[in-house]
Amino acid sequence: MAKKPSGKIKAALLDWLGIPVGLTDGAFWSQTATNAAGQTVNEQTILKLTAVWACGRLISQTISTLPLGLFEKTTSGRSAAKNHSLYTIIHDRPNANSTAAMFWESFILSMLFHGNGFAEKLKIGNRLVGLKFLNPNCLHITQDLNLNYRYAYTENGRRREISEADIFHVPHFTMGGRWGLSAIRYGASTFGSALAADTAANSTFEKGLAPTVALTFPHFLKPEQREEFRGNLKKISGALNAGESPLLEGGMDAKVIGINPKDAQLLESRVFSGEDVCRWFGLDPSMVGYGGKVSNWGTGLEQKNLSLLNYCLRPIMIKIEQGILKDLILPQEQPRLYAEFNIEGLLRGDSAARKEFYASALQNGWMNRNQVAAMENQPSLEGGEIYTVQSNLIPIDQLGKGVPSETTVTGRV
Repeated sequence: MAKKPSGKIKAALLDWLGIPVGLTDGAFWSQTATNAAGQTVNEQTILKLTAVWACGRLISQTISTLPLGLFEKTTSGRSAAKNHSLYTIIHDRPNANSTAAMFWESFILSMLFHGNGFAEKLKIGNRLVGLKFLNPNCLHITQDLNLNYRYAYTENGRRREISEADIFHVPHFTMGGRWGLSAIRYGASTFGSALAADTAANSTFEKGLAPTVALTFPHFLKPEQREEFRGNLKKISGALNAGESPLLEGGMDAKVIGINPKDAQLLESRVFSGEDVCRWFGLDPSMVGYGGKVSNWGTGLEQKNLSLLNYCLRPIMIKIEQGILKDLILPQEQPRLYAEFNIEGLLRGDSAARKEFYASALQNGWMNRNQVAAMENQPSLEGGEIYTVQSNLIPIDQLGKGVPSETTVTGRV
């Protein structure tokens, strides 16, 4: 039987024969990658790294808990399209078994690790009624001779076909514009090194952080003497027995032939591995506890939140917003409807900064008092919908003519 071709040879051969190419097989989207450290790198193993867990949790939970709304363009600006069926799907409950936060958390984690987020459009007739997250490990994608993509999803041991028209897909970091690049595959070397460092550290702690010691005797031991000595040595070995020492009897001598953890810079290598993992997710290491060095993202919480938003979260949010416009909003509705995350919570600084922001908004007439109250989760005020502006900046020849310090306007300035 002929050996199965692999890699680029396989892809070229299948392409020449006109056979559908599986985009999730070993030559394309392998979810398990190899590395020089000899570690198995996949979704399950990398989540054992605290840096990966922290990065994935921070990014996915931050975005998934931001309100995602559907808005309609109006002559005066925009208004929330709460009566549209898609609003409830993306904002509250995508399906009967999931909340919006749970759905988007899984979707974003898939984008971070696998490079792509997939969901199935749930429909009644041609009407969209929900979204169901698709685990990329269970999704097999092929392309037929007509260059159409075919999706097969395996769930509870059953395989079913999903048409391309019923797939909601958002790629993360992409080169070709169609499929996102898998961090698991391309970051295998970094993740493998971090896993190897953890394994080495665990082994070192198990041995009690002690250097390797050679014990020598002036004469050869009999087999039964060796076994007895090794048994006694095990009783005082390991981290739990740190501080115990063997008896140097019968002319036995101890010589250190190993290096200690400080000399090997074991802890330093683990810190570097954690920081290196953060780079793959575009996250400042100080945001997940690697705070030994000065951050380039700023020192205050407000500055770090702004940097987190601009350099890490915003690209993901924009791709999701544009994906919703492309795949979930009907073509005839796209000129007037759009989806958008509410990022006000991330932009909120300390009380002094908020006070200055609101004062500027009220005095310049681009917010009213009820809008400010809503942003602070406070009840609206009677008459608070009126916009006001400062009128202190007046021509010199108008000084002393009793111009009021604040002018009330009934519409938006």
